Amino acid sequence: MPDDNDYLVTYGFGYAKYNHTSLNIQQELNVFIPKEDSVKINILTLKNLNSKKKILKLVYYIKPVLGEDEISSNGNIELDYKNNSNTIILKNRIDDNEKYCFISCSEKIHSYTGNRDFFCGNGNISNPEALKKVKLDEKNSLGINNIVAIQMEIELEAFENKDISIMFGMEKDVISCLDLAYQYSNISKCKNELDNIKTYWNNFLGNIQVNTPIESFNIMLNGWLAYQSLVCRMWARSGFYQSGGAFGFRDQLQDTLGLKYYDINIMKKQIIKHASHQFLEGDVQHWWHDETNRGIRTRFTDDLLWLVYIVNEYISFTGDYSVLDEDIYYKEGNMLEDNNDEYYDVYENSVIKEKLYMHCIRAIEKTIGNFGEHGLPKIGSGDWNDGMNKVGNKGKGESIWLGFFFYDVLNKFIPIMEKYEKNIKSNELQQEVIDKLNDFTIKRYKETLEKLKKSLNTEGWDGRWYKRAYTDDGN
Repeated sequence: MPDDNDYLVTYGFGYAKYNHTSLNIQQELNVFIPKEDSVKINILTLKNLNSKKKILKLVYYIKPVLGEDEISSNGNIELDYKNNSNTIILKNRIDDNEKYCFISCSEKIHSYTGNRDFFCGNGNISNPEALKKVKLDEKNSLGINNIVAIQMEIELEAFENKDISIMFGMEKDVISCLDLAYQYSNISKCKNELDNIKTYWNNFLGNIQVNTPIESFNIMLNGWLAYQSLVCRMWARSGFYQSGGAFGFRDQLQDTLGLKYYDINIMKKQIIKHASHQFLEGDVQHWWHDETNRGIRTRFTDDLLWLVYIVNEYISFTGDYSVLDEDIYYKEGNMLEDNNDEYYDVYENSVIKEKLYMHCIRAIEKTIGNFGEHGLPKIGSGDWNDGMNKVGNKGKGESIWLGFFFYDVLNKFIPIMEKYEKNIKSNELQQEVIDKLNDFTIKRYKETLEKLKKSLNTEGWDGRWYKRAYTDDGN
């Protein structure tokens, strides 16, 4: 419960630490997630600064969602208290996700509630009525305004220190939840995992060190920007304005560009992952959720080219052409109907898989086959700037920006094609790929480059500036 004493918050790589002193109790809370386990760990350290014994009531409170949003999940979270395991199991009964969540503590759970109305009463979250009661009502959350609150009772002798672990995690089944809860009820394991996570980040982020005369700039460059890129963008896929948890086809590919200096395998894994969300026709899912296989098929015209762009970057950075031989499935699903800009659905893997090289070729072919009357790529329902998603969605608008982007992609991929084709022609096992290459000649791509260059410098140029786009109505 808030008071007027100072609060000190320390954000580190992989953890956050909160310090506060009130009522002669010194409090330190370390919050982190272990490297390999899906569980949020709170290590609470309490020190009695008084010469007399203290008996404390400790409450851990959350508002679980376990689904798409708080409104639809409210009243559908079921609680199951496992007394012998000192663990509460949570399940959203209307969500497709089969996973379970759990809450547990290294101290005995004295009582619990799933009812927010009981917990707050006529008070609020800063001063709930439940704190004045002997124990919580131990009611389930189904059909009510749900929360989860667990109450523990702690005894501290004069000047005694005590460590307490509280955990909130997720697993595929109840047994795995109970196992994880048991492991992290051990304070030593929690502290070891906290040390491990600090060591991991120091080693990872220490790969790059930059010194400039501006210390604030150094602080951002030496760790924080890379840390946020990986944790927020790649793992959580969350931000101030967009916290949906989805993979964006272009988004996470772009995010690997800076991270390649820390671990090039991040870029390689992302390339392979995103290629598996391409359709046989060459277009791709604009975004998707791994957990449900649901995503959106659109007419965005830049997404598919980011695959080739990042492949170019990976090969330029590493010299590793073997990535082109990765066999990757396509997605399959309903084609977009006329006048339909997008379609949200479950998209399953096709029975067809091809080498990453062919995935890149299909993206290029899809783009070449979608030029407009000015000799420029059509903009479709967007060309990277989402704010222009309506200027060409009737099928006529063209993008000068996309023309430059495609020129760059194709100009860098042609030398890769020339080297790759030369290498595979010496390998009889690659005959199937060679046959397909005959249909996608390097000569035609070079001719496309020259035509695109002329169009960009004539139709795309107004005498002083490059235009941005042509709209459906010709503006």
